[in-house]
Amino acid sequence: MLRSVLEHGPVARSTIARLTGLSPASVTDYCARFTELGLIREASAPRRSKGVGRPHVPVDLDDSRFVVGGVHVAVPYTTVALLDLRGQVVARRELKHERTDPAWVLARAAEGLDALLAEARGSRPLGVGVAVGGWVDRDSGTVVEHGLLGWRDVPVREMLGARTGLPVHVDGHARALVNGERLFGRVRGSRSVLHLFVGNVVDSAFAAGDEVHHGPRSQAGVIAHLPVPGGTEPCECGRTGCLQAELSERTLCLRARRAGVVDGVNPMHVLAAAAAGDARAVRLLVERAGAVGRAVRLLLDVLNPETVVVTEVGVMHREDCLAALREGVGDERAGSVVPTSFPDSVLAVAGGSVVLDVLYRDPLSA
Repeated sequence: MLRSVLEHGPVARSTIARLTGLSPASVTDYCARFTELGLIREASAPRRSKGVGRPHVPVDLDDSRFVVGGVHVAVPYTTVALLDLRGQVVARRELKHERTDPAWVLARAAEGLDALLAEARGSRPLGVGVAVGGWVDRDSGTVVEHGLLGWRDVPVREMLGARTGLPVHVDGHARALVNGERLFGRVRGSRSVLHLFVGNVVDSAFAAGDEVHHGPRSQAGVIAHLPVPGGTEPCECGRTGCLQAELSERTLCLRARRAGVVDGVNPMHVLAAAAAGDARAVRLLVERAGAVGRAVRLLLDVLNPETVVVTEVGVMHREDCLAALREGVGDERAGSVVPTSFPDSVLAVAGGSVVLDVLYRDPLSA
């Protein structure tokens, strides 16, 4: 019911009953409970049916009282953020990693959240969502393995919960972003969604209906070592041409350094060079987007989703990269592939979406 208010509000109670299949009495009861909790409110302008009879007072989400914390742990930095109940980023901050041991990273994240909450006076936090790459066990709130950070069996829920005093929910960032897209993005309403995240970590997630597939210990979507035909980059596993080794942002920046485009490790600098007209940077980004498209084509053959969402730096910001992605996918399915709905806030949304998914699944317990 709360999802129907999010998607259609301001919305009449009679419409909610029709959308959800609940009885009018149940809708009235839930509306009263959600209003008491501060999750919804009556909209200011009642509407009359054809100008006669008792006015219908629509209800809408109340996004003025509560926020959720979002934490996204990347390789070079952690993003901390506050989001409202509509998934809008209220505040965020990037915390560069001087160290990558989990105790230090999570302590900095807790401090960053405290600082944002202190600035957001009057907003009450409902919980914290954490999105991390690698193998993340959602049920236990543990990062089982993250090779690039050197994390293994890290009890993130327990560690961050002890520091913040808030409920903490943890998931992999591709699955987190599938939830964000289903709740707040352009693919809302799709019957099945595949999300491919291409950053320093390359992973995927698949959702059918309202369910994201996790698999045993939430290991579904780990695609880092899928072989890429013709791949040349050595992988930490000892082989050559694994998907993550070929497509990661580390590899993009390595190739950009070899070509003399940049001298650092920030993919946004490659993007900036392309925007300034550097043909070498443009070629690297377009070639990478085409390779991502070919990877999407393989996943489409296996999972056959209705919609594919891709989070990749070139695809998010350049039309030529989006065109190359779709060309790599092939004409038959190119129209089903879209870039992320959150190009300017994707990491902040990832963390917040973990806990917002919990809220919209069971708002009374959350």
